[in-house]
Amino acid sequence: MFKRTRSLLCLCVATALSTPPSMANSLELPDIGTTASSTLSIAQELQYGDAYMRMLRSSKPIVNDPVLSEYISNLGHKLVASADDVKTPFTFFMIRDKNINAFAFFGGYVALHSGLFLHAQSESELASVVAHEIAHVTQRHLARSMEEQAKRTPATIAALAGSLLLAIASPQAGMAAITATTAGSMQGRINYTRSNEKEADHFGISTLVKAGFEAQAMPRFFGRLADEYRYASKPPPMLLTHPLPEDRITDSRSRAQAYPKTRISSSLDFHLARARVIARYAGVSAKAAQDWFDRAEKKTSAQIQPAFQYGRALVHLDNKELDQASRILHSLIKNDPNNTFYIDALTDVYIHQNQPAKAEAMLVKALKASPNNAVVTINYANALIKLDKYEDAIRVLQRYTHDHPTDMNGWHLLSEANIRAGHSSEDLAARAEILALKANWNKAIQYYTQASQLAELGSLQQARYDARIDQLMVERERFLALQ
Repeated sequence: MFKRTRSLLCLCVATALSTPPSMANSLELPDIGTTASSTLSIAQELQYGDAYMRMLRSSKPIVNDPVLSEYISNLGHKLVASADDVKTPFTFFMIRDKNINAFAFFGGYVALHSGLFLHAQSESELASVVAHEIAHVTQRHLARSMEEQAKRTPATIAALAGSLLLAIASPQAGMAAITATTAGSMQGRINYTRSNEKEADHFGISTLVKAGFEAQAMPRFFGRLADEYRYASKPPPMLLTHPLPEDRITDSRSRAQAYPKTRISSSLDFHLARARVIARYAGVSAKAAQDWFDRAEKKTSAQIQPAFQYGRALVHLDNKELDQASRILHSLIKNDPNNTFYIDALTDVYIHQNQPAKAEAMLVKALKASPNNAVVTINYANALIKLDKYEDAIRVLQRYTHDHPTDMNGWHLLSEANIRAGHSSEDLAARAEILALKANWNKAIQYYTQASQLAELGSLQQARYDARIDQLMVERERFLALQ
């Protein structure tokens, strides 16, 4: 999809995350709405965002971890609630990649690499990166950059948007393409990029502060990153799309100093999420993870030490050292019984110990405290399956997938429950939804067609399958039209 000339790929550097220079206390911001709307409408941005997200699901290692998804989403939406000019819904997700990077694209999608958790030392530092990305979306930098490119290139909207989206997650290709452009054209893009970055830093720090985070976190994180990779022969992708010259760091420091300094207590949830990433998504051995927890714990306050115990418990759990994991998690949950990080892990221990009834009892209690919590609900459905309560699980998962239609976990579990219950057509329907989320339209339609053939002729079930086939065909044509 989106096969266009390489020269257009360079627009990435003027879109996803690029180079800001000097302080902009006197920054004059353009009229965002009129500038971007002449090129791409909000509705079109949503279409492109949905299409690209489906492509990412099929090509990138998206982390479909309900606990981390909940944490990232909560953090992101806390920032969005304090942002200006929000015109789209936002979706936050993680890609399993040890490289430090983040990017945003049409439709309010914001991707964080798991490597960010290895380098951010506080929730405010992580939030500063997310706030910067949110600003790129709210200020419609992709659409505005596309308009700037359209003035120079006789290309279609589809060609320009396609080039932007392809380049976002491939900064090296964008940088390579820039070297092939003329000096004048390249300078125009760099200038426009710097304007975008000024706005992203300006709005990002403002959002950060209004959401209750530390303004100094942005220059601190970027400064540390610049120092660490100043002489690296191969900088991380984030520095290819976020160049960090000294004037950018100075600029962000000046902005941050305009806000009162605040003391923010350490976030246990951030450190729990970080421990989960290190234990499961950092690509290190169990011993290396345990050594990291031991070293890090010595340097931190007692307030966040439970995060390191939790990380050790996950390593034990994943190595099937269930007694050790159980002891740690029982101690943690005793002091914090409604913590979903602990509930998720301890119920997994029960299931691995062939005690799903204990998991069910814990999750029923947790659901009473948080009836609509996604982490608890998905774990509850899994426990019901392990207890052979397939019809109960199906009812829970039907509601869950209705409320969370893009969560692959729900569809996978619904497929499993229907297989075990002997509902072949419903299994096919659940698997079709997974395929559609990855833009595999033809296979999804094929599965629904098979499901329709298995259903009773003239039944409501068959009518539902046929109606979904019609919907998928429309979505496929809309998707293909974006090429």
